[in-house]
Amino acid sequence: MKSDVVKKGIERAPHRSLLYAVGCAQAEMDKPFIGVINSFSEVIPGHIHLRGIAEAVKAGVRSEGGVPFEVNTIAVCDGIAMNHPGMKYSLPSRELIADSVEIVAEAHGFDALVFVTNCDKIIPGMLMAAVRLNLPAIVVSGGPMLAGRLGSNNGIKHVDLSSVFEAVGKVARGKMSREELEQLEEVACPGCGSCAGMFTANTMNCATEAMGMGLAGNGTIPAIDARRLQLAKKAGQQVMKLLANDIRPRHIVTKDSIHNALTVDMALGGSTNSILHLMAIAHEAGVDFPLSRVNEVSQRTPHLCKLSPDGDYHLEDLDGAGGIPAVMKELQVLLNLEAKTVSGKSVAEIIKDSQFVDREVIHSVTNAYSATGGIVMLFGNLAPEGGVVKRSAVVPEMMVHQGPARVFDSEEEATTAIMGGSIEPGAVVVIRYEGPKGGPGMREMLTPTSLLSGMGMDKEVALITDGRFSGATRGAAIGHVSPEAASRGPIAVLKNGDIIKIDIPNCKLEVELSGKEISECLAGLAEFEPKVKTGYLKYYAEKVCSASTGAVFSQ
Repeated sequence: MKSDVVKKGIERAPHRSLLYAVGCAQAEMDKPFIGVINSFSEVIPGHIHLRGIAEAVKAGVRSEGGVPFEVNTIAVCDGIAMNHPGMKYSLPSRELIADSVEIVAEAHGFDALVFVTNCDKIIPGMLMAAVRLNLPAIVVSGGPMLAGRLGSNNGIKHVDLSSVFEAVGKVARGKMSREELEQLEEVACPGCGSCAGMFTANTMNCATEAMGMGLAGNGTIPAIDARRLQLAKKAGQQVMKLLANDIRPRHIVTKDSIHNALTVDMALGGSTNSILHLMAIAHEAGVDFPLSRVNEVSQRTPHLCKLSPDGDYHLEDLDGAGGIPAVMKELQVLLNLEAKTVSGKSVAEIIKDSQFVDREVIHSVTNAYSATGGIVMLFGNLAPEGGVVKRSAVVPEMMVHQGPARVFDSEEEATTAIMGGSIEPGAVVVIRYEGPKGGPGMREMLTPTSLLSGMGMDKEVALITDGRFSGATRGAAIGHVSPEAASRGPIAVLKNGDIIKIDIPNCKLEVELSGKEISECLAGLAEFEPKVKTGYLKYYAEKVCSASTGAVFSQ
């Protein structure tokens, strides 16, 4: 066992003494040591209950003869970090999480790992660590939050966090009172769990299940459901079987399984952030994942589910309708059915007995919302290395759009202009110098997009950025534009009034400038001056690569 390096031999007497100090018994020195990597936090609704999940995991490990050791990683709540300098730290935390897991697992000689996670960057950070270390491992999430219930004279309306963000725009436009906003904000997030819609956290938890690194139900069983604790206990038991059979993450995270995760993501209309994270996971696993594959998969994958923010359903509805196994069963002709999973079963075996409970929530392929997937990459002279849009959240009239640029060099500048009512119908709002290097940290632009939606302008105004968007974003919002402005990408030369052409059906994003004009303007640009000159963000900006490669660190 790997853990023998800390517990076997006469020279390990001091190590054993320290292990006895934390409660280990002598008999346990012959048992496997299992790291339970918990991201519990008292400031994140999605993580506030993870102590209980970890306890269930540890009970499962002990029942199968293992010795669990719970350790912690950092975690950032994207919702709380949104629209202020704190969001600069969200994406960079992904790399810190992966690195910290590597450090603690290697330093203490764990034989296998169970990852207890739930929210946006923590999930991919832990998956990156799993494939990097390649110890037997399994992921169990804390599960989604229930939707909130807002009562009115028109009955009960289901709401979630995106409802609150959009309500800010309604208040600014005079379509909602402050009192109504206060009532909404008190009920939109009714308790623990990852935010209730198909936002980034739930997208990644569902992708983890589809990829085979989580057990069936990982993506959809609600946080407060007793089945969630049962799943956690089962994960603890299952990691012991993975260890006994020497099944490791790189046996599971392969080209085939990443294809499966991406296909399910397209059918669900998941967050655009999933592209960034799947690329980073593939990079750690040594799997080739070119951006061109995104559109290849999107073009042949039907869009089967409309969950918030695209529709009125939430994760609890998807779970009740059959969950990810039911979605995969409907997509089976598009999937690699022999792909391995942490359950010990193939995808084919998992979906064999799955049932469709509600065809309103999970549409059939023949009754799909659209014949193509919910996410698409756009390319052109404005985004030579690509930009991403959540096609499923774009209204039909904005699928093809042309308009003059309104250019801002930060999210704050754009937010002020939108709140001030200075954005004209037909405009294309451009927010630049918010990329991985330029931000630094590639902030999410949920506030400006939600303001536009709340003001009813998402049907006439587009927004493009070298930053990111939340999974809760809707509208013609194109992110990850690469190369970013700080790396002298074409987005850096845009001026107010430049005509931008968006053609989502044909995967195009262009500006009415010639190649010569763009080159001349780029040549005249001053050297980029970093915004942050100290601390971790300085280091991050120096090391991070383009969003087109997953915003991973350069080697």
